[in-house]
Amino acid sequence: MMRRRIATGFTALSLTLCATACGGADVSAGGASKSLSGQTVTVAGVWSGSEQKNFQKVLDAFTAKTGAKTQFVSTGDNVSTVVGSKIEGGNAPDVVMVPQVGVLKQFAQKGWLEPLSTTTRKEVDADYANVWKRYGSVDGTLYGLYFKAAHKSTVWYSPEAFSQAGVKAPGTYADMLKVGHTISDSGLSAFAVAGQDGWTLTDWFENIYLSQAGPEKYDALAAHKLKWSDASVVKALTTLGKLFKDKQLIAGGQQGALNTDFPGSVEKVFGPKPEAAMVYEGDFVAGVAKDQYGKAIGTDADFFPFPAVDGGNAPVVSGGDAAVVLKDGKNSKAGMALLEYLATPEAAAVWAGAGGFLSPNAKLDPAAYADDASRAIAKSLISAGDTVRFDMSDQAPASFGGTKGTGEWALLQDFLRNPSNPKATAEKLESAAAKAYQD
Repeated sequence: MMRRRIATGFTALSLTLCATACGGADVSAGGASKSLSGQTVTVAGVWSGSEQKNFQKVLDAFTAKTGAKTQFVSTGDNVSTVVGSKIEGGNAPDVVMVPQVGVLKQFAQKGWLEPLSTTTRKEVDADYANVWKRYGSVDGTLYGLYFKAAHKSTVWYSPEAFSQAGVKAPGTYADMLKVGHTISDSGLSAFAVAGQDGWTLTDWFENIYLSQAGPEKYDALAAHKLKWSDASVVKALTTLGKLFKDKQLIAGGQQGALNTDFPGSVEKVFGPKPEAAMVYEGDFVAGVAKDQYGKAIGTDADFFPFPAVDGGNAPVVSGGDAAVVLKDGKNSKAGMALLEYLATPEAAAVWAGAGGFLSPNAKLDPAAYADDASRAIAKSLISAGDTVRFDMSDQAPASFGGTKGTGEWALLQDFLRNPSNPKATAEKLESAAAKAYQD
């Protein structure tokens, strides 16, 4: 969940030029220029580090356009808990960047959210695939604007490591493991796995499951209409477990993976002392590789699509962060104006130019992206349209699919630690899911 930085110094003129270059007219967020002077919008979200810095550039662009000041508050992974406590304490933010569909639904069902404005709804209807509207809606009302998307079916690798091992990007999952063993034989581990962050393990599972079991079962499992104890889940866990227990493939073995967070996994591939040749995660790997380690995307760091498993189709799993406006925020009107701005290609272009970012806005000119790799990923996501499948764990209740130390995150970490019994893990997942969906 990291991204890349963009140059400072956006001015009102440069924003206007950007809007023209990025395929959209200059959109007035909240009315005439500087119409929100003297007001402050508080925004809460999971982002930190370079990701937060990049989003701050977008907020600064909003300030230059409207005069409204902004304040960003990082929540950490437990968005639901942190925002809930702030609401109870009378200190609710105006806008929350929600990283899970399940959390968005929870907020809406608690009555915390304002429906999006007519202006924002028109932007979504015109410029976004229906899938983004569907995942931002609860009971037919649109509450969430997906400002940032993630393409979670990309495997990032070091071209230098591949060249030294004499291998090429694989086309199937079996070939990927064969490539991994060849790389391991050359003295470098195949994969850096970020097992300290449970969400990365859910992404591994989802790509394997979607390709292996197919989209219908994926949708059923995501809605808990199919039990996690189903044979298809056991099969996917078995496939994943073969990777987890192969000490030749994972840098540091299982314990090393459990001690590696997401930024650390990228460092093990693209940092000054490489320990592995590949790291599976979303497009946002590029932001860390470029920002932190100076890698040229497409040259020093490249990707291949997550390959098809057992003869299935190559998966296209996505995720995203939806902006919502809280009713209890002190300045929800200005917050709604921020969402009207975020819905425009102009706003997306600010972060797209920094890299490590994808917009679901089809009106964003691909030229706004910083490199060919990012443009290729964006094209893949936009062209997938409604066939893309949203991150399964992000659709679940937060207690199952989106909370550190519990539910799916914790159980898959336990499975990484000991992948010897996929069936028992599936049964534990079903027990946790049943409780979460009842609550």
